[in-house]
Amino acid sequence: MTQRETREWPLRRLMTEVVGSGHKSAEDMSRPQAREAMARIFEGDPAETTLGAFWLANRWKRNTPEELAAFTDVMREESVETAVPDCDPVDCGANYDGKHTSALLGVAAGLVAAAAGTPVVAHSGDRVPTQEATAYKHVLDELGVRTDLPPAESAAMVDDVGFGFYYQPNFNPLVDGLYDRRAEMGVRTFINTVETLANPADADVHLGSFYHLAFAKRIVDTFGEMDSQDVGRVIMFQGLEGYDDIRPGTTVVAEYDRDRTGEDGGEGGAEDGDDGAFTDYEIETATYGMDFEREDLAVDDVAADSARLTEEVLTGERDDDFADAVVLNAALRVYARGDVGNIEDGLGLARSAIAEGGAQDRLARLREF
Repeated sequence: MTQRETREWPLRRLMTEVVGSGHKSAEDMSRPQAREAMARIFEGDPAETTLGAFWLANRWKRNTPEELAAFTDVMREESVETAVPDCDPVDCGANYDGKHTSALLGVAAGLVAAAAGTPVVAHSGDRVPTQEATAYKHVLDELGVRTDLPPAESAAMVDDVGFGFYYQPNFNPLVDGLYDRRAEMGVRTFINTVETLANPADADVHLGSFYHLAFAKRIVDTFGEMDSQDVGRVIMFQGLEGYDDIRPGTTVVAEYDRDRTGEDGGEGGAEDGDDGAFTDYEIETATYGMDFEREDLAVDDVAADSARLTEEVLTGERDDDFADAVVLNAALRVYARGDVGNIEDGLGLARSAIAEGGAQDRLARLREF
């Protein structure tokens, strides 16, 4: 079914006949139904009450990988403007609604990874519902980096610096246009999930975060169901404040690799299939000689303090818990792309990138871009 032909599933009908009959009796949408729903949302077709009810019903029901893939495919077809760097980066799809209490380490980690030879892409909006907290854009703004870029310039930034930022209003305007309706909801919806899967650089590796392991498996399966992109490697982890920063102590990691079987995979259990392996395991910060707790990474002003810490770590002025957390997150990005065989090797590259001045140089180039 094409989106402009024979459409018969307005959101009100999907509510009454499919998703809105309650937690136990609600049914899942077919791919054509989910595609039509997303297309109608972008067209502004549903009334505000109907759209809010539809989003809430899907939150209660929990979307299937097929539904999430259909939503994402329509978003990529109708809204997302991709711009592909030459360098094949890691796509960091952190939650767009940001962090409240702990330092945002992804900018520093991305620049250290870039200096170590692993290009990284980050993307976010500006005070996205529901938390409307600090995201990548706000730390970059504090550092004096241009963030309001068209996608082609974002891709050029990645190739020039090794780290680049894509700004949601410019590469995904239809989702950005849902801001007011999302803010009125007061709770997260499936839009909060699919916007992180936009992949504006068409990267082959996705790095994201989750609150529960089952969600990570759902995202891996979602990538497998998509028609609009072909991602071969996915690493999801239980991030600090749900963001793409490794938690102090124990962090659960879920890893999918299309080209690997479980026998040569990670440290935990693996599920083999014709299309690769899904593995889950734990990262212990103490394993790497790092002794810090969640409260040690807390800051008063997430945007300003994260920017200051980024500069101090990258210039070598700071050698403490924040520096350890940055190099660990950088190592995970290096490992995610397959540039090293394990996180410990990635740590060595990350520390060298700082000690030899490469990370500081990447920050200078980012500011000059």
